[in-house]
Amino acid sequence: MVAALVTAARGDSGADAVRPAAGSADADPQTAPEPPDAAEPPVEQPVPSPKPPPRPITLAFAGDVHAEAESGAALRAGLPTLGDTLAAADVTVVNMEAAITERGERVGKQYAFRAPAETLTVLKDAGVDVVNLANNHGLDFGQQGLRDTLAASAATGLPTIGIGADEDQAYAPHVAVVDGQRIAVIGATQVLDGSLIEPWTAGPGKLGLASAKREQRLVDQVAKARAEADVVVVYLHWGRERDACPLPRQQTLARALVDAGADVVVGSHAHVLLGGGYLGDAYVDYGLGNFIFYARPGEGAKTGVLTLTLQGRTVTGSQWTPAVIRSGAPVLLEGSAAEAARQDKDSRRQCTDLTATP
Repeated sequence: MVAALVTAARGDSGADAVRPAAGSADADPQTAPEPPDAAEPPVEQPVPSPKPPPRPITLAFAGDVHAEAESGAALRAGLPTLGDTLAAADVTVVNMEAAITERGERVGKQYAFRAPAETLTVLKDAGVDVVNLANNHGLDFGQQGLRDTLAASAATGLPTIGIGADEDQAYAPHVAVVDGQRIAVIGATQVLDGSLIEPWTAGPGKLGLASAKREQRLVDQVAKARAEADVVVVYLHWGRERDACPLPRQQTLARALVDAGADVVVGSHAHVLLGGGYLGDAYVDYGLGNFIFYARPGEGAKTGVLTLTLQGRTVTGSQWTPAVIRSGAPVLLEGSAAEAARQDKDSRRQCTDLTATP
């Protein structure tokens, strides 16, 4: 008979004790170790699917809109040749050179423009989503005219930017949501007659315009929008009339806005086209010219729609759809005339600080 294996252990008394080996006849079944369980296969955790990137969005921009005389008649006709271009974009912005009112007292300046509230309805029906009114005509008919403009915007459902009952409203962006992406559009003017800068600029509890002459106020608004929106756009009234190259103050402001977080900076006022392109990773167009306007043949009649495609914050493409103003209305160009117009627009980049690619 083979002797059972034993293990010696020392008790508290120091005496040697003998414990029966596991498996012997004398082993305590309550203390005998159980055989180890068979190893269980690890449970595979599902790998989360990566979040798909946001779909590309398109933003369209056109220049100055005038709504009196032949321009008004053209506007009411509904932009038959460029309406599709405006409506195709996710967000379309233009500049309105008028107070939207039939009341108020005309200010003492050479050119003062106004338009009836139906003008906003016509623009909305043509595919416009946002109207900038921060310009040197926003208060042409005084505070009554501006109050009427705000009321017309609310009544027609066409958002306006760059004006407000106080400073916060004037500088605040309109935020459009496109498939969950928040597009903040801010309006401001760098063009104001010297005598009108103070009375026309919005302040605490004071109706008026968002003035880019208060540069830090505008920069701070862009930085705030950057923290809250996916894409930040600034539409400016800037430049010098009939000058096809940007002024140093335009370039300085564009850089400040881009540094603060703007992804797109565009504008109008010069009544001629200026160059567009990239400023770092952002896209800038210094001048979109006239759009619906009483323009004679020549430089002032050159117009079009700028359409930008963005993937997230990145501008992945730009397209200039050229047109020519005839009897106040933009008429789409085609064929060789369109190609020549696109080359002309591209050539205007030469006197800017912009590049054709990022």
